Amino acid sequence: MKMRHYINSHKGVTILAMLGLMIGFGRWENATAWLYLAMHGGYGLLWVAKSRIFPDPHWERTVPWYLGVFWLWGGLTLYWASGFLIFWWNVSAPAWYLAMCVFLYTLGVFFHFGSDMQKHAALAARPGKLITSGFFRLSRNPNYFGELLIYLGFGLLAMHWLPGIVIAGAMATFWVPRMIRKDRSLARYSEFAEYKKRTAMLVPFVI
Repeated sequence: MKMRHYINSHKGVTILAMLGLMIGFGRWENATAWLYLAMHGGYGLLWVAKSRIFPDPHWERTVPWYLGVFWLWGGLTLYWASGFLIFWWNVSAPAWYLAMCVFLYTLGVFFHFGSDMQKHAALAARPGKLITSGFFRLSRNPNYFGELLIYLGFGLLAMHWLPGIVIAGAMATFWVPRMIRKDRSLARYSEFAEYKKRTAMLVPFVI
């Protein structure tokens, strides 16, 4: 099967898995648990919709079933750690903390899905053209920046160090290597050297 089949199935089932934890632990009165369910579950459904409306060709590659199950499904399941901690320990975050997490998540959705849509539309209109405007004027990888904010948004709700380790691990093993490979690939464009000088790799105006 293709990579997207494993990824989309996991993203789509997240809301059901978290609802199962809600039922199993009986956290019906916990606002933090409900917010996590909405944020992580909603993100999963948005991802599936994105895959149908403006798909990423990178996920069209076929992978052996064992890589799909243990690498993709297994790796993505680590992101459920924050949800498990919230439902298990009945975490109840203060109102200001909830607001901060929602702010990060909302900003992340804007960057992640907005930049992916821009890339899809730009490449459809002008295939092979280096994209340097819009979201990509602020960062060479605005989609990853947005994804980072999304994961921080619902990951921090657990108020525990474990989700941070999961996110850092994903960045070290997948995100950063892929961003480096992307820079090397884009170096074939004559204007890339100047573009690289004036943009950050991930976080706008920072790094």
